[in-house]
Parts: sequence; structure tokens; C-alpha cells
Amino acid sequence: MSKLSLQNAILTFDQLETTPSRKDGISEELEDALRQLGCEFIQSAGILMKLPQVAMATAQVLFQRFFYVASLKKFSALDIGMGALFLASKVQESPSKIRDLINVYHYLIIRYQNTPHEPLEYFGQTFFEMKDAIVIAEMQILKRLGFNVHVQLPYGLMVNYLKVLELTEHEEIPQKAWGYLNDSLRTNIYVCYQPPTIACAVIWLAARMCQVKLPTEPAWWELFEARLEDIL
Repeated sequence: MSKLSLQNAILTFDQLETTPSRKDGISEELEDALRQLGCEFIQSAGILMKLPQVAMATAQVLFQRFFYVASLKKFSALDIGMGALFLASKVQESPSKIRDLINVYHYLIIRYQNTPHEPLEYFGQTFFEMKDAIVIAEMQILKRLGFNVHVQLPYGLMVNYLKVLELTEHEEIPQKAWGYLNDSLRTNIYVCYQPPTIACAVIWLAARMCQVKLPTEPAWWELFEARLEDIL
């Protein structure tokens, strides 16, 4: 009988290198660009909808996971982004209205395309097309990920680690470390490492940028179940 694990799903090297999109002929550069664009839309939409950061972060992790089991040639990055944010808002108990999500994404798409903004006509063709896209995307995410939508985030761990290291009152380190966590959502780091390692990595980077020396005897990262080679 398999054991229930609350750890994040971590991919193998082969899974990271041979993605479905790469197999379909999409270049690494284009795939990375589309992943980043999808995550930027999710973050921007979440901010405009005043969703908590945990919902936006969960959506971006689900978005990244999805495109390691499905191809960008077959699924739109924007559609899956909408579905991921809609699903994540429910997972994090801050459900959003589908109409609000459609309005926000419609505005972001027009702004990205740099075209004149026209109010979205409710119950018009575009509205129903986007609504259908969200519903289908949410179902595809659940199906492709085997309904495994559990995402453990490193934000709480990072705050606790900063308390242990007595860095919570530092003028810059907490803010920099938090920002690094948000920026890293646009990368594949959340499918490569567990949250303790990610939390340690952003603390180490923030401390280095602020020229603050962290204790090495004993090694501070070992206290938090991380390895130095993974942090670096």
C-alpha cells in the first residue's frame, strides 16, 4: 500500500529535459518564454482580483506542472493559466468569480496586444468562449495531474527560518527573500526542489546580496533539512 505524501511532486532530469512541448518541436527558448508569459498573466490577474499570494503561487506551480505532462502545441498557455488560477483560488479557499476572471484576463490580453480597450460584452461570443476555455482548462489540469493539486509553498517556512536566524528585523533581507520566492515562480524550481531547500536558497541569496554572514558552525542549512549543493 502506497503512503500518502504531502511533499511536492519532484521531476526527474529526463522529465525536465524532454518535455511534451520539446517532443512536439517547440524550442527550449520559446517554451521558456511561453511559461514565463503564462505565469506573468497569472500573477497580474491575481493582483487585480486581490487574491492572496498563496493562490497566485499555487496557480503558477500547477501551471508549470501541467506543461511537463502536456504540450504547449496542444494547449494554450493563457487558457491553462486561467484554469490554473480559477482552480488554485478554490484550493486555497479564496474562490474567485468566473466573470471577474474573464474580465481581468480580457483586459490583460488587450493590454499585452497594445490594442484599444473595449469593454467586454457580457454574454457575448468572446465571454462565452473564455468561460468555456476556463472550464475545459480546469478539467484538463485535474485530469493530467491525476487530481493531485496539493502544493506546499515555502513562504511560511522562509518566515520561520528567518526567525530562527534572527533576521526578521533586518531592513532588507526579508523583503528580498520574499521577492525572490515570487520571481522563482516563473522558473521550474518548484518542480525541482522541495520547499525547505527553496526557502534556504532565497535566504542565502538575500543575505549574500546584503553582505550578511550566516552561521556555518553549525551549518544553518542543515538545521532546515537542506543540502548546501542544492542551495547553491
